[in-house]
Amino acid sequence: MRRLRWGRRAVALLVVAALLAASAVVALVATIDRQRDVGVADREVSSPAPAPSGASGGLARFYDQQIDWQRCGDAYQCGRLEVPVDYADPAGASIQLALLRVPARDKDRRLGSLIVNPGGPGGSGVDYAAAADGIVSPAVRDRYDLVGFDPRGVDRSEPVDCLSDAQLDAFLAADPTPDDKREVSGLVGADKEFAAGCRMRAGALLAHVGTAGVARDLDVLRGALGDERLHYLGKSYGTLIGAEYLRLFPRRAGRVVLDGAVDPALTAEQFALGQASGFEQALTSFLADCVRHDCPLGADVTTARAGLTRLLGRLDAQPLPTRSGRRLTEALAVLGVAYPLYLPPDRGYPALRAALHEALGGDGSALLGLSDDYTQRHPDGSYDGNSNEAIYAVNCLDRQDVTGPAQVAAQLPTFERASPTFGRYIAWSGLPCAYWPVPPSGRPAPVAAPGAPPVLVVGTTGDPATPYAWAVSLAEQLDSGVLLTYVGSGHTAYRHGSSCIDDAVDRYLLEGQPPAAGTRCR
Repeated sequence: MRRLRWGRRAVALLVVAALLAASAVVALVATIDRQRDVGVADREVSSPAPAPSGASGGLARFYDQQIDWQRCGDAYQCGRLEVPVDYADPAGASIQLALLRVPARDKDRRLGSLIVNPGGPGGSGVDYAAAADGIVSPAVRDRYDLVGFDPRGVDRSEPVDCLSDAQLDAFLAADPTPDDKREVSGLVGADKEFAAGCRMRAGALLAHVGTAGVARDLDVLRGALGDERLHYLGKSYGTLIGAEYLRLFPRRAGRVVLDGAVDPALTAEQFALGQASGFEQALTSFLADCVRHDCPLGADVTTARAGLTRLLGRLDAQPLPTRSGRRLTEALAVLGVAYPLYLPPDRGYPALRAALHEALGGDGSALLGLSDDYTQRHPDGSYDGNSNEAIYAVNCLDRQDVTGPAQVAAQLPTFERASPTFGRYIAWSGLPCAYWPVPPSGRPAPVAAPGAPPVLVVGTTGDPATPYAWAVSLAEQLDSGVLLTYVGSGHTAYRHGSSCIDDAVDRYLLEGQPPAAGTRCR
């Protein structure tokens, strides 16, 4: 799984791509173009099924394209998919999306392709698919080709790149909770600089990286793979892509799993308030565990929450030193606290407790390390991919309703009631969208998807980034939605330790049989 990003620097959810066991994939995918250049021919060309898409006119050439699959590792095949930049102008400019396929092991019983997305906005589907053995069960792995793609504007697919690594360091570390006019002015300046960098570096693509375009790309990929119906596993923001696909192409859907669901009807403010409440609930669960294990923050939950608030306040005034020579700012500390709340408690809680012990002792190294894990920053100052920038590029197109600092200031009391710890951070984190160089193209609305087969929506009761209420709402909106509940903590549920969840999802993917309505798992 992967991560949400907010607390000064980003309202969104980026699922922590299954352990990033596939870090070597960066090099593997990079070999595709080199192979073309030197004529290495370990290839397989996919032949699309006759007109599975119903596409005609200018889009037909995209649906009818053949993917030139080239081996890029013992178990992987890499390729490229051409899609139009603007679906309203298919004869205009086009871009190439990076693909990775892990072929089914049981070819005689193959069910087709299962396209996977880990979330984001900004998560790499290529990396996610390369971690195939961790993200689906062995039985699903046997029967499906797992296919991942980097969405438009992400990582290897014409990435939106707005800042240098040094500028991104400063952006992520900047004061997330301005206390006076001078600090508000500094925040506005940083956000304007970020937006201007995106305008200058991303060009015309910046207006076309919204979720609706990604969903249309998903259908082109389905057609080019030769599949009559889309089989799809989306997590976190990947569920929003799936929901948009169901809105546009309900009768082309096959077996669709939406795990850690986002409610597509939410405005930006509702979305941010939901996450504020979700993270406060997750923090309370951590603190309740912490006070049972020599908690450095205090002896009870109330005292411990106050202790964390004091620590963050001190960091606002005086960042902590770390062993790397960098300073742990308030903003980076918030990210370091948030990251472990995504993880199953047996992994996340001990790491966070130990980092807080160090920080209260005057050393911010461990908490900074958690923050770097969250933002995918390497010790040399480089970053994996472009998720820290793509997240804004997508969100500001999809649900831009922040007008400026006066609006944020007026909303602060509401956010602080929703989350005394994180409310201010999350309220200010959407401010870059007020200065975005292209107008929004999305419009939050419920999705019904009439004619779609059963759609499996999975929600976790203690999910911090995609609150359980969002899964309930999405399942109710969909004409054929089926809600599967995991009573537990952490972000998303499938393949995270519950055999009940795993068995139910597997049965659906392998047999097309969803669980009974109201099924709850632990």
